[in-house]
Amino acid sequence: MNNFSYYSPTYFDFGNDAESHTGQLVKRFGGNKVLIHYGGGSVVRSGLLDRVKDSLKEEGIAYVELGGVRPNPRSGLVYEGIELVRSKNVDFILAVGGGSVIDSAKAIAAGATYDGDFWDFFSGMHPEVALPIGTVLTIAAAGSEGSPDSVVTHEDGMLKRAMSSDVLRPKFSVLNPALTQTLPAYQTACGVTDIMAHLYERYLTNTEDVEVTDRMIEGLLLTMVHEGPRVIADPHDYGARANIMWAGTQAHNNSCGVGRSQDWSSHTIEHELSALYDCAHGAGLAVTMPAVFRYVMKHDVKRFAQVAVRVWGCQMDFAHPERTAKAGIDALQHFLVSIGMPSTLEELGGKEEDISKLVEVLFHGVEQGGTIGGFTPLDTKDCAAIYRMML
Repeated sequence: MNNFSYYSPTYFDFGNDAESHTGQLVKRFGGNKVLIHYGGGSVVRSGLLDRVKDSLKEEGIAYVELGGVRPNPRSGLVYEGIELVRSKNVDFILAVGGGSVIDSAKAIAAGATYDGDFWDFFSGMHPEVALPIGTVLTIAAAGSEGSPDSVVTHEDGMLKRAMSSDVLRPKFSVLNPALTQTLPAYQTACGVTDIMAHLYERYLTNTEDVEVTDRMIEGLLLTMVHEGPRVIADPHDYGARANIMWAGTQAHNNSCGVGRSQDWSSHTIEHELSALYDCAHGAGLAVTMPAVFRYVMKHDVKRFAQVAVRVWGCQMDFAHPERTAKAGIDALQHFLVSIGMPSTLEELGGKEEDISKLVEVLFHGVEQGGTIGGFTPLDTKDCAAIYRMML
């Protein structure tokens, strides 16, 4: 295990009706004037936005609103949010929604305290200060409610990029599993897939002696394998929703990733799919992960065989461990398809002729001859081959 430092200060308020505590939490963490940031009409139609506003009013906290966040959040709304925060003297950002809303809120929080272009933070710079952020989570998927990360797409070139800093970890996050019970099955399945991807990205490591975090990851993967089909069968299963919601937070607050190298090639490769085709991130990952795993499996067959046995119940073929490793990848893909996820690039709208464009945008800003991925380095030829495997 590698040396590490770990800082995860987010206060979690978990359970039924937890959103009624939002105003108290904003006050507790120093907010006086809030930007309520949200997406489309679902938080309005459900009455959640009104309940959050009422909670703020009860504490005497002023607020302004900015809706319109879309899946794969865009830079244009971030710029609008930064200007609104500055003009209205906002001192706290409250994200009401899923990962896209929270990621957009984080970008606004970082950009509002910075004299330059917020996109600098998505181009290599590291934010050292940001406005405080709180979240009211409506989708269990991205884990952004407890992570230091944000992913935004810049509309000039449709570049989907990430930034990370501990100053972006929310001060608090309100997690009410009941708020996810009205989600369509497809969105729920996308969330399950994203959670599993966050776990696999950490599981694919070159670091030895990481049994503690291996077992944590395996346990959370087993939770998703158990609870995913339950919640697809019964969207109102509160217990399954609760386990998935807390698993999503644990999968991406990096408690499972400390002390070990991580991969992130599946996410990096997928980002170009959701940027180009505007598909759900989880759906893109369902297509990307099996292709990436089959391509890189030979780098460490034993690691893929280990997860195949421990999570997917495959029998270990000691004479031919590659067979076990492949069986585990096949089992993952079968599971994702069983909960309603796509398995091919065509299902997302992709075509053979798109591959060169995908690779070009993927490596935009990467030095010539550079690579992606922390498990095994992947260059432009490797990534082109992986995209072709998805067809």
